[in-house]
Amino acid sequence: MDFSSAIEFIKQFETARVMAYIQAMDLKQVMEHPYFLAGVGVTAVIAYLMHWRLLLVTVMTITGFIYLLSYTLSQGTSLEGGMPTDALMVLVGGGSFIVFLAIYLLFIRSD
Repeated sequence: MDFSSAIEFIKQFETARVMAYIQAMDLKQVMEHPYFLAGVGVTAVIAYLMHWRLLLVTVMTITGFIYLLSYTLSQGTSLEGGMPTDALMVLVGGGSFIVFLAIYLLFIRSD
């Protein structure tokens, strides 16, 4: 039995290669990829059906923050004029809402 092909496959997951791949990724491209969307959806449905509240809140919180950041970055947020732009206000308000919702779902609400 020859394990050389298995060893070559596992070598692809070295930390340096994985970190280089993550740094080269485009956030907007990842968020629009169907495999990512399907993976998040399947994970959320499984977590909901199995009553894994921590996993469900974590997946939804991270996904919400990624969408919020991609929206804010696509609007071109700048503080040069002195007053915050509308996109920055959406970032602050949406981020606050996501954090408060996560706190409520994890700590305050009890089933």
